[in-house]
Amino acid sequence: MPAPSMIQQITDIRRDFEAECAKIHDNRSLEQLRIRYAGRKGKVAELFKSLGTLNEDDRKNAGRLLNELKQQITESLAAKEKAFSVSVESESILDMTLPGEPRYAGRLHPLNRVLREIKSCFHHLGFSIAQGPEVETEYYNFEALNIPHGHPARDMQDTFFIEDDIVLRTHTSPVQIHVMENQPPPVQIIAPGRTFRRDTPDASHSPVFHQVEGLCVDEGISFSDLKSVILSFAHYMFGSDVKIRFRPSFFPFTEPSAEYDFSCVMCKGRGCRVCKGTGWVEISGAGMVNPAVFRYVGYDTEKYTGYAFGMGVERLAMLLYEIPDIRLFFENDVRFLHQFG
Repeated sequence: MPAPSMIQQITDIRRDFEAECAKIHDNRSLEQLRIRYAGRKGKVAELFKSLGTLNEDDRKNAGRLLNELKQQITESLAAKEKAFSVSVESESILDMTLPGEPRYAGRLHPLNRVLREIKSCFHHLGFSIAQGPEVETEYYNFEALNIPHGHPARDMQDTFFIEDDIVLRTHTSPVQIHVMENQPPPVQIIAPGRTFRRDTPDASHSPVFHQVEGLCVDEGISFSDLKSVILSFAHYMFGSDVKIRFRPSFFPFTEPSAEYDFSCVMCKGRGCRVCKGTGWVEISGAGMVNPAVFRYVGYDTEKYTGYAFGMGVERLAMLLYEIPDIRLFFENDVRFLHQFG
C-alpha cells in the first residue's frame, strides 16, 4: 500500500479540485485552475516528483492513483471548457439586441395568381373547372375537334409527338371532348392547364405555356351569349372601361369563328407600343361549336348549340403586370418573383 501521507494528499487534491471546479464560471478562471492543478508546476506534478521517495510497491500503487487523478482533472477541465463554448454560442444566437434574420414568405407565381382570378371569374359566371391529360392521342387533340390529317396544326413543326399517334397536347380543347363524351348537355366548363408547341423561345413565344378553354352547350345558346361572357370576363380582369371586339376568323372546331380583342389597357385605346398603335390587343379565338364536333361526341346537332373560347394565361399576365418578356415566367429568377407580393 502507498504511504498514508501520499493517499491523503491525492484524496485532498481530488476533493479540492472538484470543489473549485464547480465554482468556475468563465474561461479565465478555468485556465487558472488548470495551471494550479495540471500545470508543469501544479499540485499533481509536485506529487509525481514525490514518487521517487517511495519504495517500489508504494511507488507503483501511488503512480496508478496519480494517473487516475490526472485523467480525471484533464477530462473535467475539457468538459467545462466545452460547456463554456456552447454557452457563449447560445448567448450569441439568443442575443435579442442583434438585428433579426429576415424570413421571406412564399409568394404565388404570377401565372398562378392570374389563373386564380380567371377561375374565380368563371366560377361566378356558373362555369365548373375540368381537367384532362397533358399527353393525348391524335384523336382527342385533333380529329374529334374537326382537325383532319394534313391540317397545318398537325404538322411536326408545331407539335411534340411522343409516338406516331401520341402527342403533348397543343391546347386544352381535348378536355372539352372528354367532358362531352361523359356528360350530356347542359355543359358549362373551363379547362385550364399547360400546353406544348414546338416554338422557339423569344419574348412572346414559349414551347410551354398555359391556356384556359371554355365551353358552353345547351338549347338555344347563341353568339350573343358568347359575347356577353367575354365582356364580363374583360371587365372582371381589367375594369369596366375595357371594350371588346370580334373579328371574323377560321377554326376547324367552331363555325362561325372569331378572334376577340380587348381595348389596350396600357394606353386606354389611344395607341401605344403594346398595341402597335391600333388601340386593341389580340387575346384569343372563339366561336360557335362546329356541329361536326357534336357529331363526334354524339350530341344532337338539331337540338343543341354551344360556344367555345380560349385565352392564353401568359398573355393576360403580361398585360396585367406589364411584363415585356414571356421567358421571365419560366426562369425562376427570385428578383422577378419577389415583385409579386
